[in-house]
Amino acid sequence: MAAGSSFGEGEPALLLDDKGRKYLLRLRSTGTFQYHRGSLAHADIIGRPEGTRFVSSKGAPLIGVRPRLADYILKMRRGPQVVYPKDLGPILVYADIRPGATVVEAGTGSGAVTMALVRAVGLTGRVISCDSREDHAGRGRTNIKRYFGSIPEHLDLRVGDVREIVAEVEHDRLVLDLAEPWQVIPAAAGTLRTGGLVAAYVPTVPQVDKIHSTLASSDRFVDVETFEILLRTWHVAGRSVRPDHGMVGHTGFVTTARCVAPPEDTIVHEESMHSYTARNAGG
Repeated sequence: MAAGSSFGEGEPALLLDDKGRKYLLRLRSTGTFQYHRGSLAHADIIGRPEGTRFVSSKGAPLIGVRPRLADYILKMRRGPQVVYPKDLGPILVYADIRPGATVVEAGTGSGAVTMALVRAVGLTGRVISCDSREDHAGRGRTNIKRYFGSIPEHLDLRVGDVREIVAEVEHDRLVLDLAEPWQVIPAAAGTLRTGGLVAAYVPTVPQVDKIHSTLASSDRFVDVETFEILLRTWHVAGRSVRPDHGMVGHTGFVTTARCVAPPEDTIVHEESMHSYTARNAGG
């Protein structure tokens, strides 16, 4: 949807009030937004361009915009704990999620990571997202459908054991948001393309230690790195410029690694081999 285009029925909209509060709604021609400062009919929003100013039934100002993915994730209905927007950006960048890539994700959960991956790979890419629980997968499917309007054609949602899916799908990137992501690594070593990347998101230090040691001990993964992101907003009002009193601290750790060829596929230069043979013969 182009920025500034008119709102349509069925799509999400975000109303901003003059106190900085945000309200997420799904537009329906018969619907009405109601809050403590009045109401606004959805029909008054539908057909209007993004950025239009409205007035509630009690005279309160409102502005209609389309939600950013970050807005939608924080306001959508959630079942499983979501990956926060502050962590999504680094996952996309450090796992190098790019247009045209084939990405396997586990688990789907509430759909936050899935939506970010779908947008990042574009129409030329493919995302296979799996969850072991039907209820979690259902919640994720609903959130994804509400955000995009329908399930994107390049998204394949599945319910089952991600280890089985990883073993049968050749892929460029592997993104894991599981309690025990290290269990998937052996299967991934066989189908993750050489040069591909894996990213795992876990909340606790023992999980970090396990996934990091599993990757580091494998002869198929190198450049293992773990980090976390802390987000602090600032209060800016005239000459008062200071950090906000609160901040979004620890939510999870991101671990990334590169998949490389097995040792037996090492390419040895012919001259180096002759030199090695001569040294051994002389010894």
